[in-house]
Amino acid sequence: MDHTAEFRRWKAQCLSKADLSRKGSVDEDVVELVQLLNGREPYFTTSSCAGRIILLDGDINGFEVQKQNRCWLLVTHKPCVKDDVMAALKKANGDAILKFEPLVLHVQCRQLQDAQILHSVAIDSGFRNSGITVGKRGKTMLAIRSTHGLEVPLSHKGKLMVTEEYIDFLLKIANQKMEENKKRIERLYNCLQHALEKENITNARPKEKIKDKNKSSYTRKKKRNPEEAHSKCFTEENVKECENDDDLGISVTIFPEDY
Repeated sequence: MDHTAEFRRWKAQCLSKADLSRKGSVDEDVVELVQLLNGREPYFTTSSCAGRIILLDGDINGFEVQKQNRCWLLVTHKPCVKDDVMAALKKANGDAILKFEPLVLHVQCRQLQDAQILHSVAIDSGFRNSGITVGKRGKTMLAIRSTHGLEVPLSHKGKLMVTEEYIDFLLKIANQKMEENKKRIERLYNCLQHALEKENITNARPKEKIKDKNKSSYTRKKKRNPEEAHSKCFTEENVKECENDDDLGISVTIFPEDY
């Protein structure tokens, strides 16, 4: 079975499975983005979270434990108010942690070139912690992630360690981050639409017959340049954000084991 046929099989299997997430459905803020990606042949999403504010409870040694091993006291994908957090904290017996988690979207791509296009769009849209992973079986995964998260401990052994005024202050920050996250998702969707339309136009052009092979090779390479394809997605705000980044290049990781 060739790689394209195998990718189509993977995509069909993934999209036919039931949603096993805690919520059981795609978050409202990323429905259109997920549909856009799944409607394109080179992509399909494997998991997604639009962004959320959560309150977790666990043992003192549990700061590095996975979330599924902690008690979920509160989960919301919308702005959060202090009364909801205070009510949830009454159920805490261990070390409660308030977190804001921005968008996380995992996309399997048909080939590395497709992943590079999507990676460029993600970086341009403000998701600067995005990266590509290539498995030995040929699976190319792109994780779209941002860096503007928040994680603050609130209680220890069930005892509240901060004031209500401080919790109110933290929630204002978390809600601001939630709003910024939503703007980045909208920017990602708009830039992705533009990039995919431009890619379709490029692929639809008839190949020019050029005698000079070196020139022909350069021409094809130039057409597939993702930086050039997505240059119009930059805004003044994006440029200011990117100027502070040390490295916006593509990071490709090869799995050490079969994937």
